Amino acid sequence: MSNAFNRPDQLSAKLRERILRESAELGYHGPNFAARSLRKGRSDVIAVVLADSISYSLSDPVASQLLQGVAEVLGENKKQLLLLSSESDGLEHSSAESLPDGFIFYGTPSGDIFARVKRSGKPIIAVDFETHEAESVNINNEDGAFIVANHALINEPKNVAVLGLRLVDSQRICRLTDQDMHVKSKEISRSRLKGYLRAFDEKQLTISPSQIWHIPLNTPEMAEIAAKEALTLSPLPEVILCMSDVIALGVLRVANELNIAIPEQVQVTGFDDIPEANRSKPGLTTVCQQSLEKGRVATRLLLDKDHNDSVVLETRLVIRASCA
Repeated sequence: MSNAFNRPDQLSAKLRERILRESAELGYHGPNFAARSLRKGRSDVIAVVLADSISYSLSDPVASQLLQGVAEVLGENKKQLLLLSSESDGLEHSSAESLPDGFIFYGTPSGDIFARVKRSGKPIIAVDFETHEAESVNINNEDGAFIVANHALINEPKNVAVLGLRLVDSQRICRLTDQDMHVKSKEISRSRLKGYLRAFDEKQLTISPSQIWHIPLNTPEMAEIAAKEALTLSPLPEVILCMSDVIALGVLRVANELNIAIPEQVQVTGFDDIPEANRSKPGLTTVCQQSLEKGRVATRLLLDKDHNDSVVLETRLVIRASCA
């Protein structure tokens, strides 16, 4: 019976099928997973701890691409994937960290799950944030934002809007204040804003905080609300820099509804290079951050016990019709 479940290649297909059928009739469906993990000293399960909820992450095109990359490498190595959310209240009081052999933390986690896993001694890889307590996989968000803004500002437009993502601690869409501009943070959104502002400085241009929007979630619905505010300004922005492709695609949809021509009246840029950026009309100028490859690299680092260096993946400017 053991061979039927654990070493099927040792049995003929006919014999294995008979054993599995008779076992099922007796209510036995195979060895106990927890007991087998305890015996082997490993579970062959890798956890990805999400900074956001699981439902939000699965609907986000960037997160879903990263998870696809993780799943690809785990599949190649006969490992299983467990998704956890550090947002979950129950996670703080669970022993979820006891099962997986290793952890990929995607985004800065809330609660104490990171500290608990660190104490367990299990391998950790941080993605999209830096910590001195683990190796990480990141991109240079500031440089990525700089290259796209530098391209968009080449004709030195006088009226520019920025649709930012999670720039302040607020659950409502709002514009920044002078005080908001001086917040010190290593968060991704602040790095991207820093890159935009560096491009403004190099062109000797200025932008008012009131021309910079904070959007709390990277969703089409919130993107369209902020886009409508920006596209009904007078005068109309000549350029709109968006901190994600989801936001930029929202701008394209609202512009179409308002009969505003892109790029003739307003030029638009995004960040991420999700698949829809190439399919949109017009195609979206953006920054490719290799989310799929980021997931693959993070997983390979986690599984490679001899590797102990953090990785910074390159970004590249992708020029399409929305801001050619």
